[in-house]
Amino acid sequence: MKRRQFLGSLIATGGGLAMASSFPSILQAASLQNGKGKLGVALVGLGNYSAGQLAPALQQTEHCYLAGIVTGTPEKEQQWAEKYHIPQGNIYNYDNFDSIANNKDIDIVYVVLPNSMHAEYTIRAAQAGKHVICEKPMAIDVEDCHKMIDACNKAGKKLSIGYRLHFDPFHKKMMELGQQQVYGKLTQLSSGFAFVLRDPNAWRINKELSGGGPLVDLGIYCVQGSIYTAGELPVSITAKNTTKDKDFFRQVEGSLEWEMVFPSGYTSKCYTSYEDQANYLKAEAEKGTFELSSAFSYGGIQGKTPEGPMNLVAVNQQALQMDDFAICIKQDKATIVPGELGMRDVYLIEKIYEAAETGRPVMLQNIPRFL
Repeated sequence: MKRRQFLGSLIATGGGLAMASSFPSILQAASLQNGKGKLGVALVGLGNYSAGQLAPALQQTEHCYLAGIVTGTPEKEQQWAEKYHIPQGNIYNYDNFDSIANNKDIDIVYVVLPNSMHAEYTIRAAQAGKHVICEKPMAIDVEDCHKMIDACNKAGKKLSIGYRLHFDPFHKKMMELGQQQVYGKLTQLSSGFAFVLRDPNAWRINKELSGGGPLVDLGIYCVQGSIYTAGELPVSITAKNTTKDKDFFRQVEGSLEWEMVFPSGYTSKCYTSYEDQANYLKAEAEKGTFELSSAFSYGGIQGKTPEGPMNLVAVNQQALQMDDFAICIKQDKATIVPGELGMRDVYLIEKIYEAAETGRPVMLQNIPRFL
């Protein structure tokens, strides 16, 4: 029975007075009943991504459900509690977050905070005995990535990074076509992800919070897309800061271009920006080109090959991502998007910045070997 039907039936059968005096406990019971057989997820940070993507996606998942929230904004507590029927006991703030350890409803903590806060709350969630999904980029430096992985390993909890596109059929097709050399060996890759950002108060252009500009926010998709299409790790990187409005982008880059050289000899030319529009992943091979346009969006991805359009069914990327992690926990198996993968990408981002700052090629040594 659905929650609304349950509560409506209760009132209709004369249970309204009892419900009025014990509404929170009844609501909690209904919530737990709905989540039976599923793992409870608590969203930490209720910004646009949580509100617009993750919370709605959790209404479509089969193996997990929205069990709790963590927010520093009291107004959001009531709004979310009413919209998603979250019991008061499953609502936390940043001061009492650690007490989430005592909540048996919550199995997974999903960290959806500004980048500089990822490490702290991933570590605290693990110490509270919860499995963790951390949004990308995993952290602002490799050292923090190591600490996050170590904390989860020490606690015996799984760590996953919010790489939703690994579960998207269009991107899985790019992996297949490139790695299996369906159209012959690759000869050139290119990728770009950019949008215009002009809000002077946006945390994304505050380096203390973000750790970097569009490279860490958008360019990370280009790094990933190039690597999983190629099935190889790059061996060197060159880069150039191409920011146009340096008065506005004082703390972080506004635009950046870089090129990754792969062992097989081809390169991937990449571009990211908060001053432009771009959204593509393209692979040129011996027997033709295959590509995605609107490549990195939440929906509306289109793909084509030398044989025509990719006729694939659109999915809810976030729902599949979270369900997969829940299955990994239930079956005690490894996630395909672990902390080690996130750490690899943070390492590559650091090297791209180094190449841009020095103006010289950076050779990649001791790169985390996670594909």
